[in-house]
Amino acid sequence: MAKGKKKRANAVVHWKWEPSPEVERGITAVIMLALGVLGVLAYFNVAGVVGQYLDRGLDWAFGVDRVLAPLALAGGGIALLARGKVRVTSLVGAFLFFLSANALIHLIASTATLRAGGALGTFLAIPLVSALSLPGALVILCALLIAGFILTFDSSLKSFSDIGGFVAGLFHRRASSGMVAQPAMVDEEDADEEEAPVEEPEEEEAPIAEGERTPAPALIAAPPLRKKRRRIEIPLDLLEQKSGKPNAGDIRANQEVIRRTLEHFGIPVEMGEVSVGPTVTQYTLKPAEGVKLSKIINLSNDLALAMAAHPIRIEAPIPGKSLVGIEVPNQTVAMVKLREVLEAPEFRQSAGKLAFALGKDVAGAPWVGDIARMPHLLVAGATGSGKTVCLNTLIVSLLFANGPDDLKFIMIDPKRVELPCYNGIPHLLTPAITEIPKIVNSLKWCIGEMERRFDLLAHAGNRDIASYNKALKGGDTMTLPYIVVVIDELADLMTTSAQEVEGSIVRLAQMARAVGIHLVVATQRPSVDVITGLIKANITSRIAFAVATSTDSRTIIDTSGAEKLLGRGDMLYTTAELTKPKRIQGCYVSDEEIKRVVSYLKEHAEGEPEYREDVTEKRKAMGPSGESYDDSEDDLLPEARELVVAAGKASASLLQRRLKVGYARAARLLDLMESQGVIGPGDGAKPREILVKRSAAPRGDDESAGSSTVFADDFGNIEESSEEIASGSDEESSGEEEGEVKEEAPAGTEEEES
Repeated sequence: MAKGKKKRANAVVHWKWEPSPEVERGITAVIMLALGVLGVLAYFNVAGVVGQYLDRGLDWAFGVDRVLAPLALAGGGIALLARGKVRVTSLVGAFLFFLSANALIHLIASTATLRAGGALGTFLAIPLVSALSLPGALVILCALLIAGFILTFDSSLKSFSDIGGFVAGLFHRRASSGMVAQPAMVDEEDADEEEAPVEEPEEEEAPIAEGERTPAPALIAAPPLRKKRRRIEIPLDLLEQKSGKPNAGDIRANQEVIRRTLEHFGIPVEMGEVSVGPTVTQYTLKPAEGVKLSKIINLSNDLALAMAAHPIRIEAPIPGKSLVGIEVPNQTVAMVKLREVLEAPEFRQSAGKLAFALGKDVAGAPWVGDIARMPHLLVAGATGSGKTVCLNTLIVSLLFANGPDDLKFIMIDPKRVELPCYNGIPHLLTPAITEIPKIVNSLKWCIGEMERRFDLLAHAGNRDIASYNKALKGGDTMTLPYIVVVIDELADLMTTSAQEVEGSIVRLAQMARAVGIHLVVATQRPSVDVITGLIKANITSRIAFAVATSTDSRTIIDTSGAEKLLGRGDMLYTTAELTKPKRIQGCYVSDEEIKRVVSYLKEHAEGEPEYREDVTEKRKAMGPSGESYDDSEDDLLPEARELVVAAGKASASLLQRRLKVGYARAARLLDLMESQGVIGPGDGAKPREILVKRSAAPRGDDESAGSSTVFADDFGNIEESSEEIASGSDEESSGEEEGEVKEEAPAGTEEEES
């Protein structure tokens, strides 16, 4: 019997109700609506005895306009249900509005027996009249009334001057957020603004080529006539907060083991402080004078054996200290949640607009990175080490800190399963790109956009995007948004289109920082054919996750150490500002948290996301002066087609000799002919196969030596070249080239573009 009572008591003690943030908001909104409706019923004396007391209390506090208080409370409940959050500025504005309105009513309508403004109006009106007299008090109260109204509805003074336009704009904003769905509430001016980009989008981009400053920033942000969208404040309640505590074991015993092991090898040391991090515990020690650090570093395996812990990483010396750090894995690892770092003062006080949460170091201190200062980031590591989670952490952090008009993403995911979950948010320039040709086109578009922005900055006399946007603040022209290009798997791109991808990445990494275009590149194959020397030279900020060998670690961060990481977000972080790589346990954000954030952005976005179709258009890019051009334009293309068909083979060296061009242009001509179906794909050192037919056209009597080349494509269409090939010297050269076909050198003598 006693045991049964004890079990029931334990069940009661351990029961705990933890409602989700959505449930808490719903309950709060329902209570606000109920109290608001009850106040209105009390005003009309239909709420019984409780309503009478409630109406007397409201009359004492607010006076004759007491019915507005419950109406405002009910409106706040509706706003909480619709938006999921009530802005602090709206609450401050409502308080100012009621305070100033009741004070005005007190000054205008109060008598000896009636306090028309209630206690609230009397509290403000009497001190103002005694200090400023009646006219001065009226001026101050009118100013506070207007300010409170503007803050409450998040409007501007210009729209407040036109009450009709203000009310129409207010209903238009509510309709876009799902509260009011009548198109008749939108005024004609707003309707014109929405339809203008659909009718003639090219006419808005035309002035850019002429160097005009006003319409230029609208190329990337929104259509130039559209109003600036408000920033979506994402609540931190969407992220999980639970996290465990690390367990380092017996710290004093471990210190003694380290000291005795080093003394056994003839290295006397003095043990220092201990830092317990989420993944590892760092034991510091100071060796005796005359001891080489290399002797301590070479004993890492012996220390791992003595402590029964593997792997052990030795940091000698610790930057900024005359100590050696020995990092031992914890017995229990603590997961670092993204919300912990976002709530930390290091993130909230960061001045950079592109700051993102990295994680916590070995001492448990939060670390925050800034892409604008990096200015590009390379992430590499073995499969399952935490690369994709790191990218998701970076993206979600930037979404929390920036609005749709301040930041745009181009997400490139050849794997097709990681980044498409962000489709539909207003921060995207285009949906996640998964096809290789579109990926190449998007990188070319970024280069064209970079050139266009440089022209804008040069015309405006600014050095970078920050100074340019600062000069535009307060005007009608929209500022230029930052663009972050996220590439989830570089190895697949380098396998299929190495030349184009590497060239685009290198050029963007060299020049795009000043115009606000930044790269975040991730790969799971840290080899020199993927992370080439040019890419490493231009991307100095890197994150290395756990890898298999020290060679892979040196490929990523130019030093060993990543092979001793534990995985699951354990990283080495290095930038141009750090002298040595910093060990950090990366933040973790789950798929459920990402879905909640994406759903919140979709629900609170103003209208549908505005995608740029030209970002992935084939063979079209943006030139330095803003004009569009076709990649297939080359003056030598017809002559090259005729030449390879006449020769019966196609190679880069043949085009170099016959057309007197360089290798780059010859290889480009081969690519263009392959895309048009004239020649086949490359096959090692063998000449390419000719896919078109060549036939002789009938000759006239006066055409003694002329021939015409006829091309037949895959669809059966016949195209006759307009240029003739003379039968004399050209036949001899053709014969020479046929001989060259037979005398082809072994592999490597003919450079092919596969």
